Amino acid sequence: MSDIIQLLPDHVANQIAAGEVVQRPASVAKELLENSIDADATHIKLIIKEAGKTLIQVIDNGKGMSATDARLSFERHATSKISKAEDLFLLETKGFRGEALASIAAIAHVEMKTKQEDQEIGTLLKIEGSKVTEQEVVTTPTGTSISVKNLFYNIPARRNFLKSTSIETRHILDEFQRVALAHPNIGFSMYHNENELYNLKISNLRQRIVSLFGKRTNEKLVPINEETDIVTIQGFVAKPEFAKKKRGEQFFFVNSRFIKSAYLNHAVTSAFDELLSPGYFPTYFLYLTVPPGSIDINIHPTKTEIKFDNEKALYAILRATIKHGLGQFNVAPVLDFNKDSSMDPPYTLTGSSTPKTPIITVDPSFNPFKSDPPTSYTKRIPPAKPTQKWESLYVDLEPSSTEFESSSTEILSIISEKTEEQISLLQEDTSSGKTYQLHNKYIISNIKSGLVVIHQHLAHQRILYEEYLINSTIKEAMSQQLLFPLSLSFIPSDIALIQEMKGDLESTGFGFETISDETVVVKGIPTTISESQVSIILEQLIEDVKNEIPDTSFSQVDILAKSMAKSMSIKTGTTLNIKEQEEIVNKLFSCKDPNTSPYGKTTFITMGIDEIDKKFNS
Repeated sequence: MSDIIQLLPDHVANQIAAGEVVQRPASVAKELLENSIDADATHIKLIIKEAGKTLIQVIDNGKGMSATDARLSFERHATSKISKAEDLFLLETKGFRGEALASIAAIAHVEMKTKQEDQEIGTLLKIEGSKVTEQEVVTTPTGTSISVKNLFYNIPARRNFLKSTSIETRHILDEFQRVALAHPNIGFSMYHNENELYNLKISNLRQRIVSLFGKRTNEKLVPINEETDIVTIQGFVAKPEFAKKKRGEQFFFVNSRFIKSAYLNHAVTSAFDELLSPGYFPTYFLYLTVPPGSIDINIHPTKTEIKFDNEKALYAILRATIKHGLGQFNVAPVLDFNKDSSMDPPYTLTGSSTPKTPIITVDPSFNPFKSDPPTSYTKRIPPAKPTQKWESLYVDLEPSSTEFESSSTEILSIISEKTEEQISLLQEDTSSGKTYQLHNKYIISNIKSGLVVIHQHLAHQRILYEEYLINSTIKEAMSQQLLFPLSLSFIPSDIALIQEMKGDLESTGFGFETISDETVVVKGIPTTISESQVSIILEQLIEDVKNEIPDTSFSQVDILAKSMAKSMSIKTGTTLNIKEQEEIVNKLFSCKDPNTSPYGKTTFITMGIDEIDKKFNS
């Protein structure tokens, strides 16, 4: 039998490696930004076109590279960050594997211009699919500029798996925010399709957070600061009243590297116990500094997961630090053992005598028994002698029959009215015999073959979804103008999404007066919603787009219809009267697809008489 194992060609091996490192355009942006940080740049510019599918360019003013280093940087496992295995546990840089540039060059057209400060001219390098097509001397500023064009041009299947432009842009924005938050000492700017999204100056941490998430963020932040032998914790948490129904603004950084950790997130959440309403999540920006030797960051290709030597101690310290921070700024109730006792109101005042007891005056001539007895008694009670038995106190003590009858008649009439009202309601509920609500969650209705059980929340989602689709695509949506325009604040990245979906939102009945960098002014809303629901709907829509809930094969109208149906549908626990129950039943079975909700969940089940009979005969 002949040998069957063979070495893969370099270009194939590079494409396989690229599958781990480069998952989407945001992965390329992250790797290039981190390389610029490692090059000691003080200002970094990110330029993207068509969500990075056409162009991702990073320009920095860092150290630059020589012609030899520029050529060698695109070879696999070529790096300046480590030289031996022990260095993996003493890392203080971002990239260290030497796979990023090689992987990117294997699946795109790459152009690099770089120059060191002590050189007069720089180097131009062009690579297509791991092959160097051009290398020459050029005039270029100090630093490095890398352009990545036509990503996945030689792997069409991977390119087809990319999401919509808005979703891929959102992922790039997320990576940009994480890098910018980790390094407030570096200036960053970002452009998408020649529009400036961010221009961040060198600043402190609080200013960087406010620059990224809006001016109103400043009032929400509570500083956190703790230093121990194990870890130094700095950063901010948001006050409980500003908690959100989404997890978006939750950031952990370890040694200036963004990480994801469900374990540490639980520590933060537990510190907010009894301060948050159910379903709400805290916002935090926390920076942990630990000895490099106590962590292992070489456990995941994207380097967003870290293994700690002493997780339990970190958990306890983090939880206690946040609790202390919330209590210190009077966000959470605590026992204050350091309170200045001089601020307490004194029981005795210095240099004065003990306060005198207040004088109480009494009218000695007042006799409460001199007034006439209640008119409800027909006879006076004869005065009892001291030796008289106690039974004599109750002699002739009978209420006036007239007074009692009048009061009792009034009470009985009220009771009877209430009883008749309840009975009539019960009769109304049972007379139709069509529907019955179970646990304020399910609607049960009888059918010829047995009964049908409808999930009221999911069924209403389906009804609203199809109504919104019809209003957006076939009918002209009805809009109600607001007497006073509604001003809502969003972070710049969310504003970009709303701007992108403006046309589709207007087709459903929304009207916008202005959309600025941080504020959306709404002047009209669909007739089916109230003013108080506008913010909820828009936040839900943005969250759905971020989390890729909608199918990419559908339009943004479909995304909007799903999101609005999810936000506006009747929730579990809502009591419905007979008319409302019947309306849901009738409208559900008038839908084109009544079997499932917009998100594919079953809306109803049926049980036949035979199936019910088996339950009793088994």
